[in-house]
Amino acid sequence: MRFSLSIAALALSVACSAALAQQRTTIPASAVAEAAKLREKALASDLGWKITESLTTEVGPRLAGSEADARAVAWAVAKFKQLGYDKVWTEPVTFPKWVRRSEHGEVLGAHSQKLYLTALGGSPGGTVEAEVVRFPDLAALQAAPDGSLAGKIAFVDYQMKKAQDGSDYRNGGGIRGRGPSAAVRKGAVAFLMRSAGTESHRTPHTGATRFEEGLKPIPAAALSIPDADQLARLVALGPTQVRVALDCGYDGEYTSQNVIGEIRGSKKPDEVVLIGGHLDSWDHGTGAIDDGAGVGITMAAAALIKPLKPARTIRVVAFANEEQGLFGGRAYAEKYFKDVEKHHIAAESDFGAGRIYGFDSSAPDFAKPAIEQIAQALAPLGIERLPGKGDPESDIGALTARGMAWGWLGHDGTDYFDLHHNADDTLDKIDPKVLAQNVAAYAVFTYLSAQSDGGFGSAPKEAEPRRQR
Repeated sequence: MRFSLSIAALALSVACSAALAQQRTTIPASAVAEAAKLREKALASDLGWKITESLTTEVGPRLAGSEADARAVAWAVAKFKQLGYDKVWTEPVTFPKWVRRSEHGEVLGAHSQKLYLTALGGSPGGTVEAEVVRFPDLAALQAAPDGSLAGKIAFVDYQMKKAQDGSDYRNGGGIRGRGPSAAVRKGAVAFLMRSAGTESHRTPHTGATRFEEGLKPIPAAALSIPDADQLARLVALGPTQVRVALDCGYDGEYTSQNVIGEIRGSKKPDEVVLIGGHLDSWDHGTGAIDDGAGVGITMAAAALIKPLKPARTIRVVAFANEEQGLFGGRAYAEKYFKDVEKHHIAAESDFGAGRIYGFDSSAPDFAKPAIEQIAQALAPLGIERLPGKGDPESDIGALTARGMAWGWLGHDGTDYFDLHHNADDTLDKIDPKVLAQNVAAYAVFTYLSAQSDGGFGSAPKEAEPRRQR
């Protein structure tokens, strides 16, 4: 009896091992060889540059809800078609429309002088003249007694630090997002912050803020970094009065579009490899690194893959209104969360146009063989496998929270926040050769993912909060 049980156990063990082996995701050697050729072709191509140049030149800045937003949608539809995508369509995305008309700041009194500032997206308009109270960081403002800033302007003076992965944005961006509400709670009549940036130009950085429910919004703006330094020195000399005049605010609702292009899969057309970037930008620069480059990179990558007739469908999404609340990504997730299993894997380019240095994925253990094959194909581009370092970027986050597998192709963001959301975000800041490396990385990742034998773990689950960068 024991012998029979042992034989049965052995047979079960062998059967289980065979089943596990069948589940292991790998990529055919023929596809790996094809990816090496694709990588070199992409490195020699200027298609990503031409697409990015076209968007930033022909449309320019693309503030969500503006006239240029509509032109950007028309541009994206036309560009997908020009590139030979098999299917092109749009899907509506509705959101509150915020407009910027004018903005002005100045120091009053004996040290009168202009301040270079910009309204934060979501700020109401208004003119305020009041004394400034400086805080070194958000925690200090939050620790101030309630009501202690009555009739005054809160000024949070935190200097963001450079990092390859942009990790200090959790502080700089956190101040922009939560600082104005904290200021209201303390009684302030306006909010100023040192821009969430890392350069030293008089180019203030905008970006969205949100006021907590039940709070009356106050004018909120970001100072350029030199102007923040100047204001800090003035406050150190003694009481300092500032005038902030913003003409901006919400103006009804607007419906933009997610613009989608597909290269139809030759063997498994109902399974999708999703890549993309966001089509909108802020209004000071031309949205080159944020996120014209992401649109150019992913549009070009799929177009270069098309002649190879990928097994699965490659879907490129130019998402609407990421900047003011991930509206396009959330709309996409709402529409497609029931099809999350059909979304084989996804990757988004929304962290500039710096050299890609790292690769990571959410893929479970059974898919690790394929992930390692992708990593090996990326290695000649100077990209290192960095388990546990990456995360899904911006718009795809809503669907990855519902179970979609993701890949991360990490850009070097050391200098990203020199340009982020300011007037210097223009095409000349992009290196065409580095952009080609980005296109090559996305092309390799996307093609090999589309060719895999087996999946990367996409499966429905309850939404979870996203990890902060």
